[in-house]
Amino acid sequence: MYNRVEICGVDTSKLPVLKEKEAEELLLKIKQGDKEARNEFINANLRLVLSIVKKFKNRGENIDDIFQIGCVGLIKAIDNFDITQNVKFSTYAVPMIIGEIKRYLRDNSILRVTRTLKDLAYKALSIKENYMYKTGEEPTIEYIAEVLEVEKEEIVFALESMQDIVSIYENAYSDSESDNFCIIDQIKDTKNLEEKWSSNLAIKEGMNRLNNRERTIIEKRFFQGKTQTEVAEEIGISQAQISRLERSALKRIRKYV
Repeated sequence: MYNRVEICGVDTSKLPVLKEKEAEELLLKIKQGDKEARNEFINANLRLVLSIVKKFKNRGENIDDIFQIGCVGLIKAIDNFDITQNVKFSTYAVPMIIGEIKRYLRDNSILRVTRTLKDLAYKALSIKENYMYKTGEEPTIEYIAEVLEVEKEEIVFALESMQDIVSIYENAYSDSESDNFCIIDQIKDTKNLEEKWSSNLAIKEGMNRLNNRERTIIEKRFFQGKTQTEVAEEIGISQAQISRLERSALKRIRKYV
């Protein structure tokens, strides 16, 4: 049923597949304001949306609804795509479509985090950050629970409930005025196999823009799942240098992806 989806009167199994040259010509027309070219390009890329929708088919949501949200992501990708960059449209569109679907699933989840639970989570995170700033180590759940005078199970539940809305790019601690370390710098890549295919697609072209040292750092951090401390020890430079080189490399990748 997932290979054939009829939506808004369109049977996706009968949609045409554009050749690279045809896609380039349509994108150029779209940027010039050609609405017919835009509609044609949207229809020709509904297969791409369908391939992504399959990854979310067991989430308990109506598959047609997910498909429609994916189409919204596709349209946003078309409208924001920069044809002057040396990047394939699918490379740019896939993460945007996935992001649109994830936002929909998050915003329409039956789970609602209460204000009390949010407040407890923010207090726990504040204590955690202060402790890490002073000691350079992560506090135990027992320590946080003791400071807040609540059961440790409440701390665990509060922190788990905030997983989707607390950014892993928030500062965890700082060892100087210029070097800030984020939560993501202290955790390993869990290598989520369900989404690994889209991540590889998104960074493939950008990786070719890096120098040897930057590429080595990115490979060890995000392909081998090592922390900045581990990479620093292997390469023989400080964690602060790893942090700066990593930020520079990621910034360069984002320029193309």
